[in-house]
Amino acid sequence: MLIQVLGTGCAKCTSLAIRAEEAARQTGMGFTLEKVKDMSAIIALGAGTTPALIIDGKLKCAGNLPSVEQIVKMLKEEHPSN
Repeated sequence: MLIQVLGTGCAKCTSLAIRAEEAARQTGMGFTLEKVKDMSAIIALGAGTTPALIIDGKLKCAGNLPSVEQIVKMLKEEHPSN
């Protein structure tokens, strides 16, 4: 599974990356975490605001900071068999 955290490196973006990694570890799923900091790439991925979270190409949230529990739920929605 590919988890992309979109943001320029601000505190919220860093927190989202930490939370996303923790959530993925809790699920036990294999994952790759990618941080996207380039604004043109962020816009191309469809995020109008940051921080944003993309799971396997699907924009799951933008402009807010979900909890670890919320991210776990998002991951399980994308991969219900895990």
